[in-house]
Amino acid sequence: MNFITASSRWLAFALCGSVSIAIWAQAPAAPTPSFEVASVRQVPAEHGYMSISPWGQGRFTARNVPMKVLIELAFDVTGNQISYKNAGWMDSGLYDIDAKPEGDVPLSYEQAKPLLRQLLAHRFKLTVHYEQKDVRGYDLVVAKGGSKLTTVKEATVVGYIFQDGIRSPSISMRGLAAMLAHPLGQPVMNKTDIAGNYDINLHFAPDGSTDSPYPSIFTAVQEQLGLKLESQKVPVEMLVIDHLEQTPSPN
Repeated sequence: MNFITASSRWLAFALCGSVSIAIWAQAPAAPTPSFEVASVRQVPAEHGYMSISPWGQGRFTARNVPMKVLIELAFDVTGNQISYKNAGWMDSGLYDIDAKPEGDVPLSYEQAKPLLRQLLAHRFKLTVHYEQKDVRGYDLVVAKGGSKLTTVKEATVVGYIFQDGIRSPSISMRGLAAMLAHPLGQPVMNKTDIAGNYDINLHFAPDGSTDSPYPSIFTAVQEQLGLKLESQKVPVEMLVIDHLEQTPSPN
């Protein structure tokens, strides 16, 4: 979520032992990282299942992905942190992307984010700014009796959100809070003060379900993880979209 700005520095030179002249030297701006080659095309709704290639590969591919999901990935935000006046098409407009970084090197998620931001700016003319806002959401805290979390050693950002649960073999509490925000439809702030990564296998009833064998998400979080979701006004950094075009520029 950081934008690249040109850095600068003062260079001072002493002349004749007594006179100092200060010269402002502007360092050259670092080139904006971008994909070497990228194919972007709009696809019809109901075109198929959404899929995104795993991180750590030499290409980034996405199939039938809504614009809102692409923005979430590029800026590392959840959908409820995105503010846009004409947001309806962002959920229904689907895109296929096939992009290759320079040198065909494996891309981690952290490495891919600036490339995706540049892709959206170049092909969809995306411009954004940030605003702080207090909104209705939840604090994720430790429930009475303590947590029931299973510790793991290896850290990962891999996680899966299903209609009736959340799965991740190794995720931090910050990551879990971000995943919980999706089924809840509201932001979740991690207030557990729990460090490390944990194996999460959470089962809950889909929103509005009357025949699920699982409890509500609030009960599930408390009974299965030993955590609790408390309704609060939470401060959220909103990603405000100033301009975004629905049709990508030609390949």
